[in-house]
Amino acid sequence: MSGDYKSVSRVRARPRLLRILKSDWQLYVILSVPLIWLIIFCYVPMGGIVVAFQNYNIRRGIFRSDWVGLRYIKMFVNSPNFLQLIGNTLSLSVYSLLVGFPMPIILAIALNECRFASIKKTVQTLTYLPYFISTVVLISIMSQIFHLRFGVFNVLRNSLGMESVDIMGKASLFRHLYVWSGIWQGMGFEAVLYIAALTNISTEIKEAAIIDGANRFQCMINVDLPGILPTIIIMLILSVGNLMSVGFEKAYLMQNPGNLRQSELISTYIYKLGLEQAQYSFSTAVSLFNSATNFVLILTCNLIVRKLGGSGLW
Repeated sequence: MSGDYKSVSRVRARPRLLRILKSDWQLYVILSVPLIWLIIFCYVPMGGIVVAFQNYNIRRGIFRSDWVGLRYIKMFVNSPNFLQLIGNTLSLSVYSLLVGFPMPIILAIALNECRFASIKKTVQTLTYLPYFISTVVLISIMSQIFHLRFGVFNVLRNSLGMESVDIMGKASLFRHLYVWSGIWQGMGFEAVLYIAALTNISTEIKEAAIIDGANRFQCMINVDLPGILPTIIIMLILSVGNLMSVGFEKAYLMQNPGNLRQSELISTYIYKLGLEQAQYSFSTAVSLFNSATNFVLILTCNLIVRKLGGSGLW
């Protein structure tokens, strides 16, 4: 009887599913476009991971190249550059996370507390606009400002009787330039998400807090922050999951012989191995190691959040 009941329920479910697909077919057509893009450009290329375990040869292809197992991953772990690459990548990522993550939250709360609509819109627009500047243009602006001879920074120093300083070529300043320029560029865009979350907080809660004697700062700490805490947690987990995926383009454009010992990251190392030196198997193995580390980090962070009683990604 139970088998007959299951077969009947399946038969009934099929027409219902067809009716849903037929009634909302336009939505599914729109959804299919990004889904197809995701499959083609994100999931299909995953088949190339097998190159990390082969002595890949272009003429022989993936299916006929010799299998070498974990040779290239072990080669990377035992290489003299391993600790430097991991250290540079992690230090830059952690610095960006610790300094850059709270900035959009602070900006969003400050804008939410602004009583003057004109000032609020102006500040939000001015902080949002830098996001549309491409990375290449941003690095070009920085290079012009800090140029050793003609940059505004060094021209001002010379006018005050001080010597010129090669800011872009100092290894000790690379991380600061990278992180703070990124904050300037992306802070306004990231704050939009938190501003949207703040608008969902009930005004009755804040009014009740004010009636109980809470000032504006106490309302921000006890009402606004708890209200957007789920959004903050989700964004934090995603940020931790990308700790090892520091932006390649910006770091590569900022690299020069003077700051190379601080600016050489895993992402730039992979690029140089794969495209400049044509070591496809080695670069794929390094990239796989990097992705696996990111995966472990996001799982760990999500587990910690769940243990602490928060709402994780899953």
